[in-house]
Amino acid sequence: MKKLLILVMCEESQNVCLAFRALGHEAYSNDLLPCSGGHPEFHLQMDCFKAFKLKKWDLIIAFPTCTYLTISANKWYADMPKRLSGVLVGEARRQAREEAIKFFMKIVNLDCPHIAIENPIGIMSTRYRKPNQVIQPWMFGHGETEATCLWLKGLPNLIPTNIVEGREQRLHKLAPSKDRAMLRSKTYSGIAEAFAKQYGDYLNNL
Repeated sequence: MKKLLILVMCEESQNVCLAFRALGHEAYSNDLLPCSGGHPEFHLQMDCFKAFKLKKWDLIIAFPTCTYLTISANKWYADMPKRLSGVLVGEARRQAREEAIKFFMKIVNLDCPHIAIENPIGIMSTRYRKPNQVIQPWMFGHGETEATCLWLKGLPNLIPTNIVEGREQRLHKLAPSKDRAMLRSKTYSGIAEAFAKQYGDYLNNL
C-alpha cells in the first residue's frame, strides 16, 4: 500500500485526519484554531492555503465554514430587508457571503488531482454546480439526519457502509452555547472512516 499524503482543511476535530492515520497514511488536519483531537503533531495551525504550499498533497478534503453558504443562510438573505435596520449591516453580510464563495472556489481550483469539499445544502449548488452526491449520517452507522453535500474532483462517490434506523436531527437540537458551532461541524466517525477507507483504496488502485 502506498502511503498517501493528505491535507484535511478546516478541521480542528482531527476526526478525518486520524481515520486516515489509522490506515497508515500521512494525514494532517489544518485549521486556524488549535486541534481538539489530541494530536497537535499532526495539526497545521495556519491559513489553509499556506498549508497547501508545504507539500505536494495526494488528496485534499476540505470543510469550509458554512455560515454564509447554507440554505438557512439563503432564507436569512431573502428576509434581509425586513430584518435589518441598517444598510451597512446588510452589505457586510452580503460581502461575507461573497468572501465565503470565493474561499470555496479557491479550494476547488487548487492544483491537486483529488479534492473533496464538504458543505451543507446551500448556495454553492447554484453559484458553482450541483454536488456529486448528498450523504447522510444514517448511511454510515449513525442514526441521525444531516444532509451533507460532497463536491468531488478525481474521486468516486462514497458508498454507504452501514444504513441504520432511528433517524433524528440531534445536532440541530443542541442548546445554544459557545461550542455549538464547533460540535455541529465535527465529522461523524462513520463518515470519516468511509473517507479514509474508500478514498485511500481508490487512490492506491489507480
